[in-house]
Amino acid sequence: MKNKHLMLILSSIFIATFMTSVETTIVTTALPTITSDLHGISMQNWVFSMYLLTTAISTPIYGKFSDQVGRKPVFLIGLFLFVLGSSMCGFAPNIVFLIFSRAIQGMGAGAVMPVIFTIIADVFPVDKRAGIMALNNTAWGISALFGPLLGGFIVDQLNWHWVFFINAPLGILVFILILFGYKEKRPESASLPIDYIGSAALSVFLITLLLALQFLGNKESSKISAIFLLIVSFVSFVIFLKQENRSVNPVIPLKLFRNRTFSTQIFTALLLSGVQIGFQIYFPQWLQSIYGVPASVAGFAITPSPIFWLIFSFSVGPLIKRFSPKHIALPIIVIQTIFYIPLIFATKSLPMILFYIIAAITGAGLGTIITMNTVIAQVEVPEENVGVASSMLTLGRTLGQTLMTGIFGLIFNTSLNAGIQKNAGISISKINQYIDASTHKLISTSQSATINKILLVAFHNVFICAIILFIIVFLLNLTDKTNQTIKNE
Repeated sequence: MKNKHLMLILSSIFIATFMTSVETTIVTTALPTITSDLHGISMQNWVFSMYLLTTAISTPIYGKFSDQVGRKPVFLIGLFLFVLGSSMCGFAPNIVFLIFSRAIQGMGAGAVMPVIFTIIADVFPVDKRAGIMALNNTAWGISALFGPLLGGFIVDQLNWHWVFFINAPLGILVFILILFGYKEKRPESASLPIDYIGSAALSVFLITLLLALQFLGNKESSKISAIFLLIVSFVSFVIFLKQENRSVNPVIPLKLFRNRTFSTQIFTALLLSGVQIGFQIYFPQWLQSIYGVPASVAGFAITPSPIFWLIFSFSVGPLIKRFSPKHIALPIIVIQTIFYIPLIFATKSLPMILFYIIAAITGAGLGTIITMNTVIAQVEVPEENVGVASSMLTLGRTLGQTLMTGIFGLIFNTSLNAGIQKNAGISISKINQYIDASTHKLISTSQSATINKILLVAFHNVFICAIILFIIVFLLNLTDKTNQTIKNE
């Protein structure tokens, strides 16, 4: 392939990566304005949950389709849905329409991200692949750094609608570049039948499981609904497994997971992405509530992570040529665990700078391991399943973030409720007031001390769970017997 075409493809996937990754940071900044304008404060969580939900559902299905009908048509369909959903979000007259539009947007993102990884795998040899992925990660790093600033600028100078409209020109540009600039061969497996039953069962399983976790983390009255959803989720998962074992063309070839190294990469990415969402949510809250710093300062606590993620992802190419996957992952996991241990004993006397250091360590570690997970997973499967392997990594990361958001929220809320019951005069409304730095000082000194203790216990419990995830990842990689390095292709 000529250098001109390579640069065209790289430019396209770089813009697409930026467009889909900046979506989260921009919307986070604009969300208070959006919910105020649409009178939807009680439903604001669904603006994110619905996006993650449809992304998780659609990712493995698109991955399979990309192996059957080709990367290009699937990517273009996903891009079209993402731009359509973004435009609908911009025109949303109420919160329900916005959430529905976010669902369409998520269905598009479920195709774009895994197919980007697959296109990289198709176009570049293994020895170049990690470097290209690291280069593409710069789009994610830029979006993480400048997304909040861009979102604030758009809301202040224009209005929140343009937070979504901005995706339209970028999406159209990428669509044209890929349509005319990316050439691919039609996959040999295109004539195989689509596994509609497996796709439906997988969709029901993911929908009910993620909704159940959402309900468990919310009001107590939703627990019966959550139990019902968990039962439906379990039944649909059993149906899915049976269907995949007998299907001639399964959505997720379960035989891939017989490869211990492949399954290790998938579950490592899933669990570490759970840790990632934990520190992204609770570090800013911790700094605002316990240290009383403004939201803008607290938000910078996660800034070192994307910077170090970007820097260290460039090290993956040389590392996988010299060391086996587990010999790369194990020392990194140990280092991360050591830095997280102080969080389970921390008091207000813990230096605030440590949060920024832990964010940097988290970014460096995850940037190395998760980039490696993607490359190794693609190498470990047959060529006709590279699309599925890429989608499994994306699905694993999305599921890890979505599931652990619910689990961390459940742990945090349960801890708060236990603390409230033990301390008369403390209510959840007072804690909400205390967490907000702008109203932090309105709470009396005596109540502040009590709320501090309640919050610290909740934060401690969240990061005890994070450390458990590190331990599981360590054991998972320790038992991987593969000692092979990646050779040039």
